[in-house]
Amino acid sequence: MQEGGVDGREPVEVPLGHEVKLSCGRVERSAFSEQLRAAAAEIWEAQHAHPFVRGIGDGSLPVERFAHYVRQDYVFLIEYARMLALGAARASDLETMRRFADIAQAILGEEMELHRAFAREFGISEAELEAEPPAQATQAYTDFLVRTAALGDLGELAAALLPCMWGYAELGQRLAAAGTPPDERYARWIQTYAAPEFEELAAWCRGLVDRLGAAADDDGRARMTRAFVTCSRYELAFWEMGWTLQRWR
Repeated sequence: MQEGGVDGREPVEVPLGHEVKLSCGRVERSAFSEQLRAAAAEIWEAQHAHPFVRGIGDGSLPVERFAHYVRQDYVFLIEYARMLALGAARASDLETMRRFADIAQAILGEEMELHRAFAREFGISEAELEAEPPAQATQAYTDFLVRTAALGDLGELAAALLPCMWGYAELGQRLAAAGTPPDERYARWIQTYAAPEFEELAAWCRGLVDRLGAAADDDGRARMTRAFVTCSRYELAFWEMGWTLQRWR
C-alpha cells in the first residue's frame, strides 16, 4: 500500500457497522473480445438454438440441407481466405502477417478439402463446387467481409473475422459436449471444429482483437463493435440459408 492512498491491487475492507464489512478489490475490466461477445450474445444463442445447428448435433438434419450448406460454405471460404490475405498485407508486424498467411493457407488447404470430401460423398464434383453461385446470404456476407478488409482498418478487419472463427469453435465444442450424432458426416464436422487446433486459432484472433481494441480510440472500438455484431448477424443468416435451401430465383 502506498502512503496516503490505496493500492488498487489489494482488497480494502470498509466497515459498514454491525460488524459487517464490504471488501472492495480491484475491478477487472473484461477483455474487449468478451465485450464484443456480450454485445452479440442474443445472436450467438440464436445460432446455438437454430434447427440447422441442432440438426447437426443430433443427426436429424436432412442431408440435402447439409449438402447445400457445404456448397455455399465452399464459396464463402474462398472469400474468407481472400480477407485473410488482405489481413496479411495490412499487418504491421511480421508475426501477425505470418499468422494471417498461415490461416489463409489452412483454409485453402485442409478446410476446403474437408468440404470437397463431403461434396464427393454427395456426388458433387469439384468443378460443381467451383461453379456454385453464392446465395443471397453468402453474397451479402462475403461482400461485407471483403469490403471491410479493403476499406476499414486492421481492427475492423479482425473484428469482422472473429465471429466465424470463434463462433465455429464454440459451436463445435458445445455440440461435442452434447454427444456424438449417429451420422458419421455430422460427427466428423463437429470433431473438426471442436478440435483444440481450431480453438487455438480462435484464441489467437481474440487476442489480436483485444490488442487492437486496446490501442483504438472510442470511435475505433465502436467501428470494431459494429463489424463484429454485423458479422454475427450474417453467421446466423448463413445457418438460415442452409436450412431454407436459399437460392437466387
